[in-house]
Amino acid sequence: MSLSEKASYLKGLMDGMKLNTETDENRLLAKIVELLHDMAVSVDDLEDNAIAVSDELDEIEDNLDAIDEYLMDDDDDYDEDDYEDYDDDDDYDFDDDSIYEVTCPKCGEVEQLSEEELLKGSIACPKCGEPLEFEFDEDDEE
Repeated sequence: MSLSEKASYLKGLMDGMKLNTETDENRLLAKIVELLHDMAVSVDDLEDNAIAVSDELDEIEDNLDAIDEYLMDDDDDYDEDDYEDYDDDDDYDFDDDSIYEVTCPKCGEVEQLSEEELLKGSIACPKCGEPLEFEFDEDDEE
C-alpha cells in the first residue's frame, strides 16, 4: 500500500468515526490527517520523478556506452607504421599560422619562414648567403 493510500485510509477512518471537528483535539487530529495526506502525495510525486530521472540516466549511460564503443573501434584502425615518419623533434611554432618552407637552389638548405618574412621580398640563405627572392601576384598578397 502506498503512502497516499495509507493517508486516505486514515482520513476514511476519521470520517467513519464521525468525530466532532469542533473540539480542539478533533480539529488537531483532522489537520494532522490532512497534512499526512498532502505529504504522502508529495512523496509519491518525488518517487515518480526519481524513477523518471533514473530511466533518463540509464538511457544516457547507454548512449555514452555506444559512443565510447564507436570511438574505441576507431582506435583498432590505428597502424603504427602509418606514423613512423613523424619526428617528435620537428620545430613548429604553433603561435604562427603561416609557416612556409623555402629551399635554397644553391645549397639545398630548407628554411622555414613566416608570412611576414616572405612579404619582405627577399632574404639571404643562412647557410651559403645566396639571395633568395620572392615574387607575389596580387592574388597571392591577399
